Amino acid sequence: MDEPSARSAAPGGPDLSHEIELSPAFHDLDPMNIVWHGNYVKYLELARNALMAQFNYDYPQMRASGYAWPIVDLRLKYIGPVHYEHRIRIRARIVEWENRLKIDYLISCAKTNAKLNKASTVQVALDIHTREMCWVCPPVLWERLGVNGPRT
Repeated sequence: MDEPSARSAAPGGPDLSHEIELSPAFHDLDPMNIVWHGNYVKYLELARNALMAQFNYDYPQMRASGYAWPIVDLRLKYIGPVHYEHRIRIRARIVEWENRLKIDYLISCAKTNAKLNKASTVQVALDIHTREMCWVCPPVLWERLGVNGPRT
């Protein structure tokens, strides 16, 4: 797989999205010469890491802030196949941040913009020391994202 290249989404308010582009590697293919369905999860992870790194809150910073953020829900909808050397764009966008971190994804053809996959992940904050789930996201997330916390 190529080294992902990144570019930010459109400006306006806090931009809670990020895009990367990549071309699947030969070893990502299944016997039908299309990307094996399980490899899409890897592509989502690459986009999520790039998104959170833009806010300086990727996994090392999450750990340093005292929280683990496991994925508790993952949904994928396959729309079209991805082939070897097919340049794809993965857009990750944070859509919820008060009680959980929900990210929506769109995988599309970098050349034609054809939709190939839609997905979402949900992560929850766990206190690293107690392993207890936080019912409200910790303020460090809102600070890093530049958004307001829950309405009181």
